[in-house]
Amino acid sequence: MEKLLKKSSWTDVVVSILFILFGIMIIARPDTIMSVVSFLLGAICIVMGILKGIDYFASGKTDNYSLAVAIIAIIAGIIIMFCSNIIFSAFRIVIAIWIIYSALMDLQTTIIWKDYKSKLWLLTFILAIAMLAGGIFILINDGAVLQIIGSLIIAYGVIDIIENIVFIKKVDNYLS
Repeated sequence: MEKLLKKSSWTDVVVSILFILFGIMIIARPDTIMSVVSFLLGAICIVMGILKGIDYFASGKTDNYSLAVAIIAIIAGIIIMFCSNIIFSAFRIVIAIWIIYSALMDLQTTIIWKDYKSKLWLLTFILAIAMLAGGIFILINDGAVLQIIGSLIIAYGVIDIIENIVFIKKVDNYLS
């Protein structure tokens, strides 16, 4: 159990580091990042649409569902490639939901730590509330500039790393 908890926590640290790197890239080159993400997602949709179209023609034109999916995927890919603002909105919502979810899970951990009479429960509580506030800010503020979102992503990554390292160091005490 202890090894599983530590391994899971180290995985969370790696994910948080990736969030920090992505946040730095957003701050440094926001327009470029959004254009690249839009282009890549659009290209993936177009390729998936083409493959579904090939599947439709290879199956003897009997599966109209495949043709519909192919056409929709290609159209969606084109829209995504040329409408990075749509990608930005979706990205903002996904990141906000992820941060809010992580903060709520950390609040749950705070309750457990308080029950174990850990001295760190208050620090974890404050950090979780800060993460929750940041996630809500990203979710409701659609006009937020990418640099602010990048800064909040970096802050989330740093906070999550701190919490996971504290958890890794203390897991032995709580399982004993």
